[in-house]
Amino acid sequence: MHEARTILTGVGRRIRRRVAPLAAVALVGGLLSACGSSDDSASSAPASAGPGATITHKFGTTRVPADPQRVVTVGWNDQDPVLALGVVPVATRAWFDAYDRFPWVQEATGGKGVEEMRGEGIDFEAIAAARPNVIFAIYESIDRKTYDRLAQIAPTVIQSGEYKDEETPWDVQMLTVGKALGKQREAQQLVDGVAEKIATAKREHPEFAGKVLVMDYGPEDGGHYLVGKNDPRRALFDALGFEAQDTVGDVSEEKLGLLDEDVLFVAGATRAEMITAPAFGRLGVVKDDRALCTPFDSPLAGALSYSGPAALSYALDVLVPELARAVEGRSAGDIGTAAAASR
Repeated sequence: MHEARTILTGVGRRIRRRVAPLAAVALVGGLLSACGSSDDSASSAPASAGPGATITHKFGTTRVPADPQRVVTVGWNDQDPVLALGVVPVATRAWFDAYDRFPWVQEATGGKGVEEMRGEGIDFEAIAAARPNVIFAIYESIDRKTYDRLAQIAPTVIQSGEYKDEETPWDVQMLTVGKALGKQREAQQLVDGVAEKIATAKREHPEFAGKVLVMDYGPEDGGHYLVGKNDPRRALFDALGFEAQDTVGDVSEEKLGLLDEDVLFVAGATRAEMITAPAFGRLGVVKDDRALCTPFDSPLAGALSYSGPAALSYALDVLVPELARAVEGRSAGDIGTAAAASR
C-alpha cells in the first residue's frame, strides 16, 4: 500500500499484500470502546498532567497522557486525522511523496508540511529520537513484538480488536485519534460534516445507486489490483451508493474484462498511460467514456488514500461531478490533476 518514489513503480508491492476485503465503513459515531485500566509499558517520554484517555485495542489498553504535545504517526495515513484536529506531528511515516503539497495539508501546516521518516520499515530509533508523548500506529500491520517495542518508547495506539490489520474504517480511526488527543467533540463534528456532505451528494445523484464501480489501484508492469468493497480507499464510492466488483486483488492483462463494468476508476495512472495497453483500450467502459483516471501524484489519489475528513471533503468536491459525467458516458478521462482542472 506504500506509494513508490516514482509514480508507477512499487505501489503494487504493498497494496498486493492486502488481498482480503476490508471491514465496513460506518459513517456514524460512538463506535469506540474505552474501558479497562491497564497501561502501556513505561515510557521515557515526558507525560502531561491529568487523567488522559484510555484506548482499548487488540493487545489490551493504552493510557494516553492528557494533552500530548509530541505526536508521532507510524500508520501510513495516521497523520491525516491528527492534522485534522489541529495537531502537527513531530514525525510521520512517509507514504505519498506529494503529501506536503496536498491542499488540506498545506492549510493544516501553514505550508510547512510534516517531518517524515523515510524507509520501508518502522524506524524505532527515529521514533525514539522524536521523544513522543503518544504514537499512532492504526493504519499498519502491527504485531505484538512491534507493539511492545513501540510501547517502550511511548503510549501506542493501534487498531481495535474489532478490525483486522489496516481495516479500520476512516471514521472509527478519526474518533479513536480524537479520543486519544482529548478532542472527541471536534472529531465527532468532523465525522458528521463528511457524513452530511456524502448524504447530500447521494440525494442529488440517485443515479449512482446500484452502478458497479471498479477501482483499479496502482497499475504497474502490466498488473492491476482491484480494491474491494468497504476498503477505506474506496469508502467514498461505497458511501455514494456504488456497488463494488466481485473480484478483489491482482488481475492480469489477460483478464482485463473484469474491469468492464458501469464505471472504472483508475488510481495511479493517466488515461494516456493506461491506453498503451491495447486490451485496456478495447474495454467498453473505456470506449464509452465511463472511465476515470488520476495519477498518484494528484491530490485526489492522495485524498482517497489518506482518508482524513479534510481529504475526503476535497475528494467529494472533485469526484461527484466527474462521477455524474462518467455514469452518463461523458467522462473527460483524467481528473484531479492541474491539466484536467484547466480543461
